[in-house]
Amino acid sequence: MKAALMFGAGDVRVAEVPDPVIRNSTDALIRVTYACVCGSDLHPYHGLEDTPEGQSMGHESIGVVEEIGADVRTLAVGDTVIVPFAWSDGTCAFCQEGINTSCVHGGFFSGAQAEKMIVPYADGTAVVVPAGTDESLMPSLLTLSDVYLTGYHAAVRGGVTTGTTVTVIGDGAVGLSAVLAAKQLGAETIILMGRHTARTDLGREFGATHVVAERGDKGVAKVMEITGGLGTHAVLEAVGHMPAYDQAYRIVRPGGTISRVGLPQYEDAPVGFGSLFGKNATLTGGPAPVRAYLEQILPQLLDGTINPGRVFDRELPLAEITEAYRLMDSREAIKVLIRP
Repeated sequence: MKAALMFGAGDVRVAEVPDPVIRNSTDALIRVTYACVCGSDLHPYHGLEDTPEGQSMGHESIGVVEEIGADVRTLAVGDTVIVPFAWSDGTCAFCQEGINTSCVHGGFFSGAQAEKMIVPYADGTAVVVPAGTDESLMPSLLTLSDVYLTGYHAAVRGGVTTGTTVTVIGDGAVGLSAVLAAKQLGAETIILMGRHTARTDLGREFGATHVVAERGDKGVAKVMEITGGLGTHAVLEAVGHMPAYDQAYRIVRPGGTISRVGLPQYEDAPVGFGSLFGKNATLTGGPAPVRAYLEQILPQLLDGTINPGRVFDRELPLAEITEAYRLMDSREAIKVLIRP
């Protein structure tokens, strides 16, 4: 089969690889019908060392079940399923507590940018899309494998509720998803920090009440001006770089919460008196346990309440995966939909 492999920084190509096969009774084999490129895929795109054997890429997918293991009970051949970016058994203590990304038998996918893939612990991982669902909804449903529910996780962990003042740092697909989620959770003021007009315009349509294009000291000053010098109850950090964290702790309101879902590209972050301690601020966030949210949010997409699939502004076949990464890296695309 064909699959996207990365051989080093900036070097991603389609290659022929062996077809995946079921090895465990809890596995399912799916034919991928929708996949995409994630902002986090750009981290290895920028820094992966030479990898002659290639690294499988992609962790977001929708597919059709082609084969199931003997112990799979909730899926059937022919089902269309959403596959979260992490697999989980659905039964361990952490899954029961809604932290599926810490499942004792779990792990994180790579290899969704391919024609087929294996889903471990299929009963606890994949979610069936109702038969007869309109094909036009598939891009939005794909966002439930990661990007929308990552933004939703940021808002939930940030304590966003009716009347909350929120700042979202980052105008990528996750940041825009966080804006939409904050709006759904009742936020009153939503400040989007981003400087790409096409993205921030969509952010306004998703619910942002203000856009701050400035960065650093000027960006902080602008947010403080909007909030009357108080800062925001929740700061949803969807970038993962140190300057974004620096902005976050400077604009969070005393007693507020910073919720990070951008994959951190740093190990040390200030938490002392001048950053978090002095403000009685909370630092939270992490890999979104999307499986814990997926079935709760699915009806909102099916009935048209939300349309997070609008973050996809380009669509390409798997054969053009190199171009998909280029478009994402150059910020010419918010998020690229891939059709294997």
